[in-house]
Amino acid sequence: MRIVLVGPPGAGKGTQAQYLAKNLSIPHISTGDLFRANISQGTPLGKRAQEYTKAGRLVPDEVTVGMAQERMSRPDAAHGFLLDGFPRNLNQAEALTSFLAQQSLTLDAVLELEVPEVEVVKRIAGRRLCRKDGAHVFHVEYNPPKVEGVCDICGGELYQRDDDTEEAVRVRLDEYHIKTEPIIDYYKAQGLVVTIAALGSVQEVTGRAMDALQPRVA
Repeated sequence: MRIVLVGPPGAGKGTQAQYLAKNLSIPHISTGDLFRANISQGTPLGKRAQEYTKAGRLVPDEVTVGMAQERMSRPDAAHGFLLDGFPRNLNQAEALTSFLAQQSLTLDAVLELEVPEVEVVKRIAGRRLCRKDGAHVFHVEYNPPKVEGVCDICGGELYQRDDDTEEAVRVRLDEYHIKTEPIIDYYKAQGLVVTIAALGSVQEVTGRAMDALQPRVA
């Protein structure tokens, strides 16, 4: 299957992408991972991306598209992939359509994770990370530490990222509405969008997604 995963920040796309890719036996292609890999390996696209990020500027679509196309062209993606974080806007969506058409391929589904905005704000604004190990993540309501402000695992200080404040989250949501939501309409016109509620446990959401995708599995 060839799937695009969309949803607002805080919808759990990264977590669901990993579970779904494993269940469907296809590679999970994350924009964040692509950027980190290309920059760390010093690829031409990575060097270009780094120039923009160092200058505090947005990376042009052509660079993001180039990275995604290179990754989708690898042998392990020949029988499908799950895109997470790409396409992020209409220009990228059209580039993806063109790229697939050149290979006589199409998408099978665009899975939309639907979460109420109030829940998105609550999820992200309540998140706390460990300064010693960023992989240790807690939540003031859903997964609170035993001692406030202290990591249960290593004793490190817990903190809130600058872009996790309620004000920052609402800015990110506005950007999502303006830039990313139009691609949902673009794909709806092609009959590709499958929408599921992304509330509940990780396992419940994954099960819901697999059930929704089942009719489209070849």
